[in-house]
Amino acid sequence: MSSVAVIGDIDTVSGFRLGGVKKAEVVNTSEEAIAAFDKFLEDEISIIIITQVMANEIREYMNRKIGSDVLPMIIEIPDKDGSSEGSSDQINDLIKRVIGVEMVK
Repeated sequence: MSSVAVIGDIDTVSGFRLGGVKKAEVVNTSEEAIAAFDKFLEDEISIIIITQVMANEIREYMNRKIGSDVLPMIIEIPDKDGSSEGSSDQINDLIKRVIGVEMVK
């Protein structure tokens, strides 16, 4: 069964909860984000939506935990302040995880 979870600031999480997402964690620190990420991995969530700011803070940890696994799919979204500098190209990362080949522009 496919399920969705959200990790982010209060505004992002509130918006997704209003949209019907039940599994969501408000986080303010990287430690809270890691705890939420681990919780959702244990719950076998298929899609984890995380704000770019938090993803950038825990990127190395996320990469170690999921490695080359296809699931969960990690989707990074901008928070209320917009997109962050230096965020990774999600499509290229997903392709690399799925087929093991890095796409170049």
